[in-house]
Amino acid sequence: MKLQIIAVGHRMPGWVDTAFEDYAKRMPREMPMLLKALKPAPRPATGGDTSRWMEIEAGRIDEALPAGALRVVLDERGRSLATRALAEQMDRWRSEGRDIAFVIGGADGLAPRIKQGAGLLWSLSPLTLPHGLVRVILAEQLYRASTLLTGHPYHRD
Repeated sequence: MKLQIIAVGHRMPGWVDTAFEDYAKRMPREMPMLLKALKPAPRPATGGDTSRWMEIEAGRIDEALPAGALRVVLDERGRSLATRALAEQMDRWRSEGRDIAFVIGGADGLAPRIKQGAGLLWSLSPLTLPHGLVRVILAEQLYRASTLLTGHPYHRD
């Protein structure tokens, strides 16, 4: 099972790239975690139609999504999962033999059609988080869930 992160935003601070790469290197061979960073739609200095930009980014997301992958969209209004529940969900996905594409939207969020096509809307937190930090938190949680699936002891048990 491949875990692909499709993220709008292509210039992150160095600490974001370093942290993401560290967690990606730790992933088991049978569950690689890959990042596809997408260029955001250009925005004028003032005003404008955010739905237009979200639709441009939605087209880029559609092009980047791996064929047949289950789409998991990160959204603050999505379902909250504890770490153990995430590991159980990942185990179900793994048993289905599907790759998973996690989608992180741009500065204005995601076009409604991207959310509607999701197999899961997932909220990491009800807080508004910087997109770079979302990448790191997502990578850490996927890594932590993968360790649970390989039998690593969990400090909360």
